[in-house]
Amino acid sequence: MSCFRGLQKTFQPNPQGLIDNIWRNGTPNRVYNIELFQDPEIRDTVAERFNLAADIDRGDPDYERKKYIAVQRFCGFDYVRVGLIGLDLQLNWENVADTAILEHPDGRNYINEHRGPITNWQEFEEYPWPNPHAPQATRELEWYQQYLPEDMCIIGSGGFAHFAEYLAWLMGYETLCYALYDQRDLVGAIANKIKEFFHIGLQRILEFDRVKIIWGSDDMGFKTGLLISPKDTRTFILPGHQLMAEMSHAAGRPYLLHSCGNLSDIMDDLLEKVKIDAKHSFEDTIEDVRQVKRTYGQRIALLGGIDVDFLCRSDEQAIRTRVHQTLDICQQGGGYCLGTGNSVANYIPLDNYLTMLDEGRLYTS
Repeated sequence: MSCFRGLQKTFQPNPQGLIDNIWRNGTPNRVYNIELFQDPEIRDTVAERFNLAADIDRGDPDYERKKYIAVQRFCGFDYVRVGLIGLDLQLNWENVADTAILEHPDGRNYINEHRGPITNWQEFEEYPWPNPHAPQATRELEWYQQYLPEDMCIIGSGGFAHFAEYLAWLMGYETLCYALYDQRDLVGAIANKIKEFFHIGLQRILEFDRVKIIWGSDDMGFKTGLLISPKDTRTFILPGHQLMAEMSHAAGRPYLLHSCGNLSDIMDDLLEKVKIDAKHSFEDTIEDVRQVKRTYGQRIALLGGIDVDFLCRSDEQAIRTRVHQTLDICQQGGGYCLGTGNSVANYIPLDNYLTMLDEGRLYTS
């Protein structure tokens, strides 16, 4: 087991430095880390292994929030990631057992790709949309606004900006594909409703001045292309992200985009029309972040990129070498944050994830 010398070093959050790095305001003086999320099993195991919650009363109603902050600081994050709550859409989920070492006791959920809850106009009219104006939706943001340590910031995210995902999930991907030919008016109506829903949501998130960054999450592709045609993606999906970026920029916040899949057909749109400030989710079989730094990485920030499959299968030395090489290439000029290619899933060996963080903490150019 590695001693993780880097993680033993004192970490001082610097949210303004993180923002400057995302804006690409020059080579940063240290490595900045970022993740879309850590699975709860990872976060809980890190807290237990390094005794991070020892000083927090388990009877404290804010125990989980305070533990989250402690884990974020230990892992070298300058932020917590918080969004609106209680606004999940009713979808057709399928449940299977979780086979990860740090398994989730409730299993893993997947969307039924054949049929969603909205497949016709009647179902659209009857669908129980949650109320984005609900007072309780900002409860978590209110708590972190008041109690988050002053040397950290909030990234507004979590269940946010799922324009492509909600369109496919509400109809069912198979149904959506047919509807793009047979019921385009219905597809458009659902897309507009989703856009309205997140418009209100972002207005509320931006009311909190400790929210310094906005992060949309919306898988639009797969290994070799987009889930729907480039033309239809431009028609039904990208206007939502363009609105999110415009609202974020008007409020002085960068807009980050997480999207899995091969987005090459719409990358120019994302850069020039949507005007994203950073791209997240990199898979070696699609594009290696070290190569992207030389292309559109000269125009926006790049987030993560240590491939999840690589992290799962590699030994310590290979991980340290990969991280060091990535930082050598991507740190220059700013605009890079170290992290996994997707998220810290509970099937990534914990020591492999910690090795990535440790090498980043040790890095000097």
